[in-house]
Amino acid sequence: MKLMKLGARPDTFFTSGPVRSVYTEVATDLEIFVDNCLFRLHKFPLLSKCLLLQALCAESDAVELPGFPGGAEAFEACAKFCYGIAVTVGAHNAVALRCAAARLGMTEAADRGNLGAKLDAFLDSCLLRRWRDALAVLRSTPRHAAACEELGVTSRCVEAVAILATDPGGGSNASASAAAGCSSSLSSPPWWARDLSELGVDLFWRVMVAVKAAGTVKARAIGDALSVYARRWLPNGYLPAEQAGGGGDDANHRLLVEKMASLLPAERNAVSCGFLLKLLKAATVLRASPATKAELTRRAAMQLEDAGVGDLLIPSCAGGETLYDVDAVMAILEELALRHAAAGMPEGSPPPHARGHHRRSRSAESSEFEGARRSTSAAASHGAMVRIGRLVDGFLVEVAKDPNLPLDKLVAIAEAVPDCARPEHDDLYRAVDTYLRVHPEMDKSSRKKLCRVLNCRKLSETASMHAAQNELLPLRVVVQVLFFENARAAAALSAPTVANRVAGVKALLAKTRREADGGEDEHRLRGLAAGAPGGGGEDWSVEGLKRAASRISTLRMKLEEEDDDDADDEAFVHRARPGLVRSASSRVRALCAIPAGKPKRMLSRLWPSSRSIAASERH
Repeated sequence: MKLMKLGARPDTFFTSGPVRSVYTEVATDLEIFVDNCLFRLHKFPLLSKCLLLQALCAESDAVELPGFPGGAEAFEACAKFCYGIAVTVGAHNAVALRCAAARLGMTEAADRGNLGAKLDAFLDSCLLRRWRDALAVLRSTPRHAAACEELGVTSRCVEAVAILATDPGGGSNASASAAAGCSSSLSSPPWWARDLSELGVDLFWRVMVAVKAAGTVKARAIGDALSVYARRWLPNGYLPAEQAGGGGDDANHRLLVEKMASLLPAERNAVSCGFLLKLLKAATVLRASPATKAELTRRAAMQLEDAGVGDLLIPSCAGGETLYDVDAVMAILEELALRHAAAGMPEGSPPPHARGHHRRSRSAESSEFEGARRSTSAAASHGAMVRIGRLVDGFLVEVAKDPNLPLDKLVAIAEAVPDCARPEHDDLYRAVDTYLRVHPEMDKSSRKKLCRVLNCRKLSETASMHAAQNELLPLRVVVQVLFFENARAAAALSAPTVANRVAGVKALLAKTRREADGGEDEHRLRGLAAGAPGGGGEDWSVEGLKRAASRISTLRMKLEEEDDDDADDEAFVHRARPGLVRSASSRVRALCAIPAGKPKRMLSRLWPSSRSIAASERH
């Protein structure tokens, strides 16, 4: 720590109870009250350097200085300077002495080489050029905030600290901890982050604004510094635990969150999505300004695919009807949808060059490069949306456990995710099942409304087996699950048989080329091509498969749903359910076991009239 010594005379001040005076042969002729302490001094040395005392002593020899900066200690140091007694100045008392000198009017107008000018020179040439000293001076300014702002001390300190933080070459002036931090890994916070985390929120905000304005610090380093500061001052991983503190603490924390939101770098990955959602959680609990929550929501939507389910579990404000703030999550998803709409290309869509011709660039090489870049970008975008779909479904599983969660909010969040983001619906089915079990009082129409978010085609075999035996699901959904599971089993059964037939055809073709007298094989080949049975009583030709598909299509006619169909549906369900645990061929037979009374009416509700068999096979 750098020190400056002013004056050379030995210290002759003494204390007697509440009175402080100086040993001298000349009697004192001035009394000054400072901070409940009486100073008995001489007019001449003090008035020659203090404009304030010159004005006050013109009327009386006894004056009082209420609210003196630095109290009695600072006034005594100023008095000693007037007497020429040695005074030591360092980072610990420079600000108090500078404010005291300003209060007494110890300027160049009173005397050349006065205390105020000497302190300014010491600050600028020594203290504010060294990291540790500059931080110590900056931390002492809040105790004399008004005077420091008026004198410009605070702004000078902020600027000095920002310059030292953004100048790696100033390592010789940095503290030992800073030097150690410089040699750490690139993924760690910058060396100055921990030191700045000791500052108050206002000073930290001003320093970080200056650091960002310098433009020499990477956005990731700024984001790491923000994260270090938040961990230092926001409790319990950014609040909850009975909403931490209360009263004045809440006001300070609210200010901190709002300042942090305003400091976020513009770059996308400067801070993690988990950090953003923690700040949003704190902003919600502390009732931060709408602008703060809107900014955090916007930033979280930019990188939502990197979040975890726990990050989205934002507690509701006091008095909220739900356990978690689902409205905040819905706002994030709406912001995400707006961003995708503004981008002009929906997530999960094919790469731009695959959707049609585009204008050629200057060369074929640049065109190919641009196409490859767009393909990579589209693939990465689709992967991000799939991760978001899994994230939202995991969130729905958790919030579905809340007995106070309205059905409309659950459905709205489920439908906010585009279909391309859900290659499978197992997690969404878990959320639906959880909600049904937590809300057993739901009527039939509400259960149907909830289950409309499910696509039974995208359920895995395990989920389908569970759904087929789930008594809480509407009967219509169970029938759909059974139908698609049996169709999947039929496809799995037929695929290897058709492949074997094709292999046999290829073998026979090769044989006919090698043998001129292959009349019998040629006859067999033509028989297979014409759709003749292969010997097992089954027609696996192309025409045979088409005829089978045609017969299935007759089951997909559009009929109105009637309540009296429930009995027939129940019979089909109870008959088809055991088929899920049998072999694939047994599941096909279960499909054929549809009651003879109303087979069309049974499955017609599974297929909208606008959907054809060809479309279903393509999916």
